Amino acid sequence: MPRTPLCVALSLLVAACAQAPRTHVAAINNADGARADLVLLETTDLHANVLSHDYFKGAADPTIGFERVATLIRAARKEFGNTLLFDDGDTIQGTSLADYQALANRLHCTEKLAIYKAMDALGYDGGTIGNHEFNYGLDFLSQVTGHPLNVDGVSATACQGPAYPLVLSNVFSARDGAPLYAPYAVIEKSITAYSPDGSALQLPLRVGILGFTPPPILRWDKRNLEGKVSVLGVVEAARRYLPELQSKGVDVVVAISHGGLNTEAYTTDMENANWHLAGVAGIDAILMGHSHDVFPHASDPKSRFNTMQEVDNERGLVRGVPAVMGGYWGKDLGLIKLALMRKDGRWQVQRDASRSEVRAICTSGKDCVAADPEIAGIVAAEHAATVAWVDTPIGRSTVRLSTYFANVGNSTALGAINAAQRDYTQRWLREERPDLARIPVLSAAAPFKAGFAGPEDYTDVPAGPLTVRNAADLYLYPNTIAAVQINGATLKVWLEKSAELFNRIDPAASAEQELINTHVPTYTFDLIQGGVSYVIDVSQPVGARISDLRYRGKRVAAAQDFIVATNNYRASGTGGIAGLDGSNIVMSAERTNRDVVIDWMRAHPALSRSDIEARPWRFARLRTQGPVVFRGRAGMIDIARAEKIGDIRQDRDNGDGTATYRIALDH
Repeated sequence: MPRTPLCVALSLLVAACAQAPRTHVAAINNADGARADLVLLETTDLHANVLSHDYFKGAADPTIGFERVATLIRAARKEFGNTLLFDDGDTIQGTSLADYQALANRLHCTEKLAIYKAMDALGYDGGTIGNHEFNYGLDFLSQVTGHPLNVDGVSATACQGPAYPLVLSNVFSARDGAPLYAPYAVIEKSITAYSPDGSALQLPLRVGILGFTPPPILRWDKRNLEGKVSVLGVVEAARRYLPELQSKGVDVVVAISHGGLNTEAYTTDMENANWHLAGVAGIDAILMGHSHDVFPHASDPKSRFNTMQEVDNERGLVRGVPAVMGGYWGKDLGLIKLALMRKDGRWQVQRDASRSEVRAICTSGKDCVAADPEIAGIVAAEHAATVAWVDTPIGRSTVRLSTYFANVGNSTALGAINAAQRDYTQRWLREERPDLARIPVLSAAAPFKAGFAGPEDYTDVPAGPLTVRNAADLYLYPNTIAAVQINGATLKVWLEKSAELFNRIDPAASAEQELINTHVPTYTFDLIQGGVSYVIDVSQPVGARISDLRYRGKRVAAAQDFIVATNNYRASGTGGIAGLDGSNIVMSAERTNRDVVIDWMRAHPALSRSDIEARPWRFARLRTQGPVVFRGRAGMIDIARAEKIGDIRQDRDNGDGTATYRIALDH
């Protein structure tokens, strides 16, 4: 049959289309020598801080919030032509907004989590799952991430989740061993590059991402995860999936690893394994988090990364691999600028020309960038509902519950938590374990907010009305209450671990000495109450500081039995306390510690000092030649005097909202 003009035209069009890809491929293959910069942008540990608002204080806080880091993201995209935006996890938990959507008024399957709504407005390219994502349980995690999980007790319904892919390379379903989430993803992007003669080119780039969460989640969230998932070490997981990812023809491999840096000998259970991950060949960049720290941070003379082996704290390299850790709570944006060169038909990272940096939303004090105007409107309804919820009244108090001086003896805030935990545990034992009801019940609580994040990072509940907000301020995390049975020897070990908060003080030194070891998290400083008393001698080495340990006035025997109310994290072994490994749990309830505190406050509508046990410990008397000091919120000396916690005076104002206090240890 003769060909019609239409057929001829179609034939020519098909031929032209068939030739175009070959021409394009030829152009790419001839692009050797081309160079480009790819900037990886990172948020981490947002902890549901969508807005610059402190729900615990009921006030604006310009030093935190995704709405401000969003401003930095948009600015970075204008500054750099080729960018990718990733999140490192611990995203959905941490504020009253998160608790409202997860616990108080759980959002519907058709609704998207507020933090994800805000993040989707910025167009993320990928992310991973942090340890705190598991706090609300697997069913909730499955729902809000829009990813049905193949585990028992989880709905198979696909709900609303974020618009970006979540990858997790080291957690698997116990049902069939399959990865809980996709273990990797490939992102295809067209980037602007420059040929050796300076000509601009548009060339394709394939970026592979892996994701890792800390392996100790099996201990930390045992109640939610036991028998449902298994976990692989970070290095083992990388080695398992890296070859498969590389077979997809990726040019760059980015590890989004929710963990920090630890140079100690590697273990499969290592919490902060990224120093070892950097040693896995094929990893081109590492996005870090979890530690609530900043890397690189060479401008800080006290940064622990300054002296870390094979770590460049100025350029942001870990064992030669570009890496970044972008703070927490939306305070910072992490950036890795990867220098790329086209060679042998593919992109390769030029490590010697790559660098990392962290950009803060506040340059000093509260001199902070403006909030992105779009974000507040996106979450306005959720924010208003949360504010109404936290303002729900639950009683009154005649005692100021504060953590301003919790590290040196003010036990009011922790005393309220411990009283609530002891009361709940004693009632539970009488009903559920009468065989244990005669064993003395103690309680342990630590200050979650004691200045680590700056001068505003304290709990302060003034005398007067009590609301849900106050209880949330007292107990920051949605941990669940648990209790362990221990003996006197383990009790002492527990208290010795808490006493690691203090530096060793040399009485003969004439120079000023810092009392508090700022590298030890305050959430490890457990105050144990319920009839015990003890002395902390800071002149002694770690592990030998607790003396005169008594219960009801009598010395505690090593074999003496106790039950200690605590939370699911501590009971299952987190904190490194010898003798606590999850095997001695006698109570593991579904109720959160915060709800226990709320119920107790409602049962004590006129809370007074008699409802809260007095401080159980004191420092050993120690006369020092030079001053012993610690940092705290400026202008709070009246609280120290009112609580009679020792001879403390404000030595000097540091000009940043903090003050240096002097404490005399010979009283």
